[in-house]
Amino acid sequence: MKKKIAVFTTGWCSEILSQFLTGMQESLKDDYVDIFLFLCYPVYADTPEVKHGELNIFSLPNLNDFDGAVLFGSGLSFQDKIDELVKKCKYAGIPLIMQGAEHADAYYIGSDNYVATRDMCRHLSEKHDVHDIVFIAGTEESLDSELRLKAVRDHLIECGRLDDLKEVFYAKWDNAAVMQYINDYCKSDRYLPDAFICANDGLAMAACITLSENGYHVPDDVIVTGFDYIDDSQIFDPAIASVDQCFTAMGYACGQLWHKLSLNIPCERASIIPCEFVPGESCGCGDLRNGDEMRRLVGRDNFSKRSMTHYFNRKLNLIDSTVLSCLTYQEFKESLHKLLTENHDYEGDSFHVLLDPNFGLSIYDNKIELRKDGYSTYMEVIYSTEDGKPYEDVQFRSREMVPGYTGDGPNHLYVLLPLHESDSAYGYIVFRDCMDKVENHFLQTYQSRMGLVFDKFRHAISLDLLNKRLLELMRVDPLTNVNNRTAFEDKEKKLQSMINDDRNCEFGIAIFDVNDLKLINDNNGHDAGDAYLVRSCHLICNIFKHSPVYRVGGDEFVAVLMGEDYVNRNKLIKQLARKMDPYTDKIPLPPDYISIACGISVFDPENDMAVQDVMKRADEAMYENKAKIKGQK
Repeated sequence: MKKKIAVFTTGWCSEILSQFLTGMQESLKDDYVDIFLFLCYPVYADTPEVKHGELNIFSLPNLNDFDGAVLFGSGLSFQDKIDELVKKCKYAGIPLIMQGAEHADAYYIGSDNYVATRDMCRHLSEKHDVHDIVFIAGTEESLDSELRLKAVRDHLIECGRLDDLKEVFYAKWDNAAVMQYINDYCKSDRYLPDAFICANDGLAMAACITLSENGYHVPDDVIVTGFDYIDDSQIFDPAIASVDQCFTAMGYACGQLWHKLSLNIPCERASIIPCEFVPGESCGCGDLRNGDEMRRLVGRDNFSKRSMTHYFNRKLNLIDSTVLSCLTYQEFKESLHKLLTENHDYEGDSFHVLLDPNFGLSIYDNKIELRKDGYSTYMEVIYSTEDGKPYEDVQFRSREMVPGYTGDGPNHLYVLLPLHESDSAYGYIVFRDCMDKVENHFLQTYQSRMGLVFDKFRHAISLDLLNKRLLELMRVDPLTNVNNRTAFEDKEKKLQSMINDDRNCEFGIAIFDVNDLKLINDNNGHDAGDAYLVRSCHLICNIFKHSPVYRVGGDEFVAVLMGEDYVNRNKLIKQLARKMDPYTDKIPLPPDYISIACGISVFDPENDMAVQDVMKRADEAMYENKAKIKGQK
């Protein structure tokens, strides 16, 4: 039976992550095993709610269904999540391997950051006479960053010049924070240090760019070094002097360790992979690398990458326009499914979109809340195809994670990413065998854009429904529940438009005035008066069943007669008259007393130019009827 390994990390360190996974897959090629990568993209600047929504993907798997787990610590600095995953693995009784950070309940795969950083410091001192140093760190919680800082300090202590470490700036792995820091540093009265030693290559490249913008040249004016030796830093100008952590070798060692553990072979708790300091142009050693050749190769690849990026952006725009044009949740599901069925070249033949069933329900009822922690037992399948075979059921058990998964065939890498808004879980998406998309951040762009457009759709439909409900409330008389004066004014405009379009249109206006309302209010109270109005309104509606009725004043109602009621208007007015009680203005009135004066007029295409012409005649007829009723007293 095929085995499964869960890998947990964030995707911002995409290049070293892809190297690690490549080494891991290579070492496991003779094992019958699939890798499930639970990937997200939180940043330190995010709100706690957004971070929670991203990291919630780690709650999806039931680790009892797995044969091992890996935490890629170089991309995962959220200690609470690390502790939580360690506990889950221990409870499930599966081996846990941690890269980049040690834990008492896990096996450890790491690189010799310390020795390589000491080698770098020695090189800077001996080859470039570096003294004053500013260290740009990641976070205080990052063991890797702190170990590199310790190596710098220990080197300076060994040289008897610890004071040469002028400052430590914690950038929280944020390039923008580095740029702001360098800008402020250059504008201050302080002299530049001999070197900015950065905790990774991204921070080093951000430092180089900002120094250049402030008129300084690297390495002539100041040396900059990085860490990780990623491809971007190798082709950067200047090529960054860096430390190669050998992540591919680390991943290979991780796979070998899991293989031994799966066979119950005793293993050492820790495995250390040697690192190598690689001088570069940013420290003045450009002649030690063939950076120009690498840049030419990258330039050659740029054409195909531009084409792919252009296609990718078109696909995302198509998803946006398709989703945002939908007016209902059902249309949303059908349209997105049709789009992905007809065009999934980018996503491939194994791709899945699953939403929480409350996602759709919450659109129509804002009292229904989405989950904050984990995922519902069953997910709604919006689109799902595995090996080109569509998943036919509308719901899917989330514990199984991938619809249509059988575990047959060659080894695969599945990547599962969250869909959410803030800390509300919308669902998740699944890609397969997409190492290139992991490396170039396409997955992050796809995930964030899809989550954003789902959020826009949900809020747009919810807001539209809310507006419609508010409009309905604005158009309804709260006492009688028939249309109010605002609604009648809208109806009047539509009737006028009908007259303008077709002089041969047929409609009538019936105006009703409820007699003796003031008498009842004065003698029996307003509650009795309200009950009298409701009785009268019900009678009007029961007689003129096919006509919209409006309350346009305190005791005045209007019905617009069309169709069957228009044809039978004379019969209906007689039927209304038969339901009236004999008019009286003597107290007490009879029980369930009703007296209503009514006047009807029809549109005359020869003489009427406006609805008001019809209204005026109906009003006059109503007053004539009122006088007749009172005269019969």
